[in-house]
Amino acid sequence: MPVLLCAGSCCTVLAQPTTDTMVTVGQKTITLTEVVVNNKLNVPNFISRIQNDTSFYKAFRNLHILQFSAINDIRMLDRDGESKATLHSKTRQLRSAQCRRMEVLEETVTGNMRNSDGSFNYYTANMYASLFFTRDSVCGEDNIVSGRGFSTAGLSGMDKHKEQLKKLFFNPGRRITGIPFASNKTSIFDDDMADNYDMSIDMDAYNKTSCYIFKVKVKPGKEDAVVIDEMTTWFDDKTYDVIARNYSLSYDAGVYDFKVQMEVELTRFGEYLVPTLLRYHGNWDALFKKRERGVFTAILFDFSR
Repeated sequence: MPVLLCAGSCCTVLAQPTTDTMVTVGQKTITLTEVVVNNKLNVPNFISRIQNDTSFYKAFRNLHILQFSAINDIRMLDRDGESKATLHSKTRQLRSAQCRRMEVLEETVTGNMRNSDGSFNYYTANMYASLFFTRDSVCGEDNIVSGRGFSTAGLSGMDKHKEQLKKLFFNPGRRITGIPFASNKTSIFDDDMADNYDMSIDMDAYNKTSCYIFKVKVKPGKEDAVVIDEMTTWFDDKTYDVIARNYSLSYDAGVYDFKVQMEVELTRFGEYLVPTLLRYHGNWDALFKKRERGVFTAILFDFSR
């Protein structure tokens, strides 16, 4: 017997197999497992929530107003996959009088990870530091995300690249201007990108939290048309907050190329959603720069106000 998934013409049932059901939202075809069908998920509303999600970005903004400890592991690799520069440390972020600062409790550095002035010698390490390290006290911050966007106006070089990558990281699926030859290939939810992807929604538990699992995967032969090859996100089925997300990104524009995989896990600390694990494995090459192969892991714990 067919199941009514949602009202209105925005969602159309294409088929009703025994297990999976395919629906359309705009030009996007989405496969629903039987458990999702039985749960009577409003699919268009769910897709809209995904596109407008701020919980993932909010979790990282919460790090600006909390105290926490972190285990940091950064490894730069040679072409054979052997480490040529490493950093392993334990840090503690402290917060007092509306300011935060970082204490380095333990640190081991090998190879040419840092320059003589103490700055990082690698693009990958710089990106990590911009997310998790502070060299001096930072004051007057908040965790507000409403109205806060990512803009490259007036930026150039490393600062511009950081802002573009933050948007790709925190708001995957949005169009990102200023990335040579690839700006229109990041917007996975646009109807003109629909033919490039298989999309599905499932349900399962993740770290004891019942979740909707939304997966996007590039179709065979369409790899050159996209930047996001695969993305899986676990949403709390009650709050719709992001609980975990895995990405696989790649692109080759001739003058530059990259291949990146990331995994992020989040949890609750009181009223706050916070990241607890981030794994990254990336291979970058840009014109006039040396190729970088980097792996890093961040483990965050012992949160407090």
